[in-house]
Amino acid sequence: MLILMVGTGYVGLVTGACFAEMGHTVICLDIDKEKITKLQEGVIPIYEPGLEEIVKRNVKQKRLQFTTDYASALLSTDVCFLAVPTPSQEDGSCDISYIISAATQVASHMQHPMIIVNKSTVPVGTAAKVRSIIEEELKRRGVEITFDVISNPEFLKEGAAVQDCLKPDRIIIGADNPEAAIVLKEIYAPYMINHDKIFIMDTLSAEMTKYAANAMLATRISFMNEMAAICKKVGANINEVRKGIGSDSRIGYSFLYPGMGYGGSCFPKDIRALIAKAKEHHVETQLLQAVETVNNRQKTTLSQTITHYFSKKGGVQGKTIAVWGLSFKPDTDDMREAPSLTFISELLKRGATLRVFDPVAMPNARKMLPDDPHIVWCQDEFDAAKEADGIALLTEWKQFRLVDFKPVRHHMKGAAFFDGRNQYKPLDMKSKGFDYLSIGVPDQMGALNT
Repeated sequence: MLILMVGTGYVGLVTGACFAEMGHTVICLDIDKEKITKLQEGVIPIYEPGLEEIVKRNVKQKRLQFTTDYASALLSTDVCFLAVPTPSQEDGSCDISYIISAATQVASHMQHPMIIVNKSTVPVGTAAKVRSIIEEELKRRGVEITFDVISNPEFLKEGAAVQDCLKPDRIIIGADNPEAAIVLKEIYAPYMINHDKIFIMDTLSAEMTKYAANAMLATRISFMNEMAAICKKVGANINEVRKGIGSDSRIGYSFLYPGMGYGGSCFPKDIRALIAKAKEHHVETQLLQAVETVNNRQKTTLSQTITHYFSKKGGVQGKTIAVWGLSFKPDTDDMREAPSLTFISELLKRGATLRVFDPVAMPNARKMLPDDPHIVWCQDEFDAAKEADGIALLTEWKQFRLVDFKPVRHHMKGAAFFDGRNQYKPLDMKSKGFDYLSIGVPDQMGALNT
């Protein structure tokens, strides 16, 4: 089957490459000429484990190609997926202008019956809007071409997107025409070898399912962060609490890790968009608003901890903090709404110098952080720790798990370790000579002299 994927971001490029890996012929289209040129040269614009290998293999086998030309791409296309950005607007609502533009372009160039699939995360009712846009454009052209619009939301986790695409938990197909749903089932047939993971429903329910899923996961994160705040005050250990509640089969262990709050391209904008859509329909969303409030507050938790710690040591001003990790999560270079941005901004305001390092996200971080002499870009975690008064772990990259802390501690000026991801064992860190402060866990003070 010939598939056109409009958009070559995280969703479009990963999904298109994985479709090609499963044997489909895929054309990935983007209006960004520079991005397409780089893809044609084998340069992958995003960091995603396993993606580069799949892209290059399928380009070589001529199952995957890239273009900026709608007219040529639509000549033989059977199914066209729309996987374009849907960012937040100032009021929090979802901006679907890219969807509208892509749908208009498809309608302007389509020559035969086809299925148009919304892969982007879009507000409830967008499929109907896309259908209307295409109908109007075809009418303007004076042609009659049958088509269907399907909702097929993505559920990819950055850092594990390739595996999520090749081995999905479920596939949601929102279709008002049963025959169109059958075509989508054929596309996903290679994913169904072990068991059927497809759920077919109406387009409105499919669109809502995506938002509801992300809202639930974001709620679990904010809930655990609020529990962590209580634990910190009463002396309980959130890590033990997590094990205790996660063992309940009704709860489970996923998304129960406290930290610095969620970030990235999905949860923040999707929560805001769902709140905005509810408001449009006069529905109160007290829980969703609380989820966002807790998350915004959580992004400042570690900087406040650092401020309090140094309040008895002359204050934060003039202190040097090593920052380990910048991306919003490990295994991605995505800096969108990363907690590190808030953290760094807060400490710069307080007069600190930050020695920062991330294994992958440094280029993107440079674009988003200010050109400030108090931000020092370092070669690795050891370089960042030199002469530092404290270390702040913001992203739990694997290479930070088993660090040799003896030389790290030796080259530091101070003894503080601020663990924003509860990566380490408190007593172990204390024995290594650190004042260890983390999220929702009793502090371990009294560092050893070196």
